[in-house]
Amino acid sequence: MDHDELLSRVAERAMRQTGGDLSCATQEQVKEAEAVLGFALPPLLARLYREVGNGGFGPDHQFLPLIGSEGRTVVSAYREEQTPGQWPTGVLPVLDWGCGMYAAVDCTGAEAPVLLFEPNAVDDDWSHAWFQDADSLADWLRTWLADAGWYVEEAMDSDDFSGPQPWPQAERRLA
Repeated sequence: MDHDELLSRVAERAMRQTGGDLSCATQEQVKEAEAVLGFALPPLLARLYREVGNGGFGPDHQFLPLIGSEGRTVVSAYREEQTPGQWPTGVLPVLDWGCGMYAAVDCTGAEAPVLLFEPNAVDDDWSHAWFQDADSLADWLRTWLADAGWYVEEAMDSDDFSGPQPWPQAERRLA
């Protein structure tokens, strides 16, 4: 499935979730977010915000808005979480799972891997809070469309469910 088809399917599901009440980020807002962040968004993530919606959809309806003046956004969450030794540069929190947990896109990788940040059981080593949820944003979106993510109870009960694995780059990226 190419990105055009994937975005079309994501948009259809987002419209069903929200009853069609989604507004998209503009190209100017994407550029503004990139300027504040200091790095470019992966192309698929930028298109997601420009073509599907500026937050409010996705697993648990928790995709954060990219940028804005009201409420929590991707940009504000990144700036709040950006703590040396805890949160790696270029890893963008895009979905708030609650209880301090995020889905985050590694904007430094060509495929834009999606990570799970789960800080609740961490003592001293913050690298233990990071898990690789999907090899790419595209794969992560496909998993959501298939209702097969770790956050879906039926998926967790499956015999072949393994869940997110520790992020192998965590220790190096947090140093």
